[in-house]
Amino acid sequence: MTITGKIEYKDLGAGTWALVATSGETYELKDAPPELKQEGLNVKIEGQVRDDVMTFAMTGPVFEVRSFEVVKS
Repeated sequence: MTITGKIEYKDLGAGTWALVATSGETYELKDAPPELKQEGLNVKIEGQVRDDVMTFAMTGPVFEVRSFEVVKS
């Protein structure tokens, strides 16, 4: 699955990094690599939604990142 959107830091619970997709849906990033943890970064991320994972922040479906690329807005 590939999703395009913008990275945001959500200050919920212990805090989490999320992808706000261009479609408007928010995905919580599971184990996001350090290069991806930049507020406002426009990206295209490939990975999968993990229905078997729950978090404290619960900002949206948990998305496990396989790869990503920075895109121009």
